[in-house]
Amino acid sequence: MPTGVKNMTIPGCGFHHISIQTQNMTESLHFYRDILGMHVRFEFNVSERPYALLDMGDGSYIELQAPKPDTGELIPGNPLVHFALATHDVRASTEKVRQAGYPITMEPKDVQLNTLSASVAFFTGPSGESVELFQEN
Repeated sequence: MPTGVKNMTIPGCGFHHISIQTQNMTESLHFYRDILGMHVRFEFNVSERPYALLDMGDGSYIELQAPKPDTGELIPGNPLVHFALATHDVRASTEKVRQAGYPITMEPKDVQLNTLSASVAFFTGPSGESVELFQEN
């Protein structure tokens, strides 16, 4: 959804990644990689906590953080309300998620956001994250 307007305050600004604390790294990797088709770009550890950086297909990323292996501890706080994934077909994408067994929390619907027409749907990911599918019409 590029607007052509450049950010002059922070040159080169754009979406790089969103970080999700997983409850189960194996299930989350399966979901984002195998069901949604994202490519694992890097896997690494920080303070013994496993991470994976997945390319969403446009050069932006989802970073998955596993709980600490010894304690299962998560990083405190979770300010993430939801994140949106762009799609060319919100209904087909929703069906793919449904067929994989993830709960759809809002069925696809058409919305008018001021001058922007879109179709949106919401579902819950493997770690309880709220994910929006967003199709600009």
